[in-house]
Amino acid sequence: DQHGTAIISLAAIINALKMVGKKIEDCRFVVNGAGAAGIACSRFYITAGAKRSNFIMCDSKGVIYKGRTDLNPEKQEFAAETDARTLADAMKGADIFLGFSAPNCVTAEMVKSMNKGAVIFAMANPVPEIFPDVALAAGAAVVGTGRSDFPNQINNVLGFPGIFRGALDVRARDINEAMKLAAANALAELAAEPIPADVKEQLTAAYPADAAAGMFEGESQLKATYVIPKPFDPRVVPRVAMRVAEAAMKTGVAQLKIEDLKEYEKSVAKRIKK
Repeated sequence: DQHGTAIISLAAIINALKMVGKKIEDCRFVVNGAGAAGIACSRFYITAGAKRSNFIMCDSKGVIYKGRTDLNPEKQEFAAETDARTLADAMKGADIFLGFSAPNCVTAEMVKSMNKGAVIFAMANPVPEIFPDVALAAGAAVVGTGRSDFPNQINNVLGFPGIFRGALDVRARDINEAMKLAAANALAELAAEPIPADVKEQLTAAYPADAAAGMFEGESQLKATYVIPKPFDPRVVPRVAMRVAEAAMKTGVAQLKIEDLKEYEKSVAKRIKK
């Protein structure tokens, strides 16, 4: 579950940063919630190019800083050299906020204190750390939650079926970091592609309100309300499976070889339809 959240949220971050013209290695991250999800996601973002020195992590007692004596080894890994002590302190000048924590703990004032082009993924369920309308009104550029009734849902179902399909089809001995990164990149690239007419028809039926708002229109799909694909997009599982299988072969954990990856992607789509 923690790795699924890491993969999907990274895909959203990749595209959100394209929207605001920033690079992941330059971004300052604030991670609220230092449990399994917060730790796994932060580690994964670092694997993808973020700098550990650019992270401030908070738990229920505030900022995890060097010198705190109540930290377990996982929290010590993210203890920051900082004078910030509260979540509000931490968010000043931050580029990306990720919430794995508690409802309504982020205020409009905190969002206003962030860097221009702020990205917020408030994933507490069912009530997020801040509601999208509040965050957007306060100046956030891209906002996502864990809920299906708001844009940019960080939903693990976008990852697991395709990840396991690709891993099983090449008889992978492991699901490694390269395969996880491939899954995140597959979702990011898919969200940026034009939507074929037959897929648009399916998405319109599944998400009529989003379709009416123009979410699925345009040559370049990326927009503030659409930085990751929708769970019912039929292209998701085949694309993720293909990229995961490819990464498994490249990193030597695959026991079977797929010669034509594009044909494999098409074959997965056919198998799903059955």
